[in-house]
Amino acid sequence: MSIFDEIGSVAENFHNKLDKIIDQEQIVDLKNKYLGRKGIVSNLFSQIGKVAAENRKKVGKSLNSLKNELTKKINEKDQQFSVSEEKSKKTDYSLPGYSFNKGSQHPITQSIDEMLDIFNHLGFDIAYGPEVETDWYNFGSLNFPKNHPARDMQDTFYTEGSGILRTHTSPVQTRFMTKNKPPVRIVAPGRVYRNEAISPRSYCVFNQIEGLYVDKDVTFSDLRGTLDMFCKMYFGSDVKLKFRTSYFPFTEPSAEVDVSCFLCDGKGCRVCKNTGWLEILGCGMIDPNVFKSVGYDPEKYNGFAFGLGVERMAMLKLGINDIRILYENDIEFLKQF
Repeated sequence: MSIFDEIGSVAENFHNKLDKIIDQEQIVDLKNKYLGRKGIVSNLFSQIGKVAAENRKKVGKSLNSLKNELTKKINEKDQQFSVSEEKSKKTDYSLPGYSFNKGSQHPITQSIDEMLDIFNHLGFDIAYGPEVETDWYNFGSLNFPKNHPARDMQDTFYTEGSGILRTHTSPVQTRFMTKNKPPVRIVAPGRVYRNEAISPRSYCVFNQIEGLYVDKDVTFSDLRGTLDMFCKMYFGSDVKLKFRTSYFPFTEPSAEVDVSCFLCDGKGCRVCKNTGWLEILGCGMIDPNVFKSVGYDPEKYNGFAFGLGVERMAMLKLGINDIRILYENDIEFLKQF
């Protein structure tokens, strides 16, 4: 029998056996028998050296065709059984579905969005400014004297050249006023930077929202009413506010605002240092020197400004006692929000 006859016989026997296969285990056995390293087809390839030189090319071509055909038929048969087996499986729809992780907004982002929605409801537009500022906008335009302690490098990050990382979002207010005439009613959210020691209550980078309202006949009562409404919408209608006299270079008179402690209902606890109050923001009526620096007539216009720390507000509302956890990307912590 010539090698060509053997090739034909192998192909015929293979197809006969393939037609009788009833499961995938038999497919594996058939594949190993014909296409394995020591299988029938490999044995035929080993005989090429005994074929006359002029016929070797033709024999090699025939063997490659045989191998490709058998491989194709094996794969087709295996696919048929795979589909049949999949269809035969019964689905139990009472079983619980596969769980998967889904993302959510960071609690700081959620807090900023909630606060901006409230201020928008109160009639404030949103304004943004650069995080790398000039000395004029960050300090000079806001009535900071040249020798003010906040200019010291212990508090402020200075960049190469004359730039600084803004220490508050108040520069957005003076930038906006230099390009817009009164009336002005804006809030300015954004990141700010201060060269402070990191602790449970402070961080070197945090978020602020500054508010500004300029028009004719604006009073401190307007400021108090605005902040009272905001706090009740953010913390709840039961919250109480207390204004304390303070000092800021860009407002006069100035005040700091406390809210009644949520943990002790104003009775006094460790968190509020037994005072029953928690500080949340600073505010005041805009100093005439600020109006002069932006080209407003302080005899014609007046207004108020306020600034709050987003992280502190969020910590109070969410019951978080360490600001650092907001920046640690702890998945288990973030899942709560």
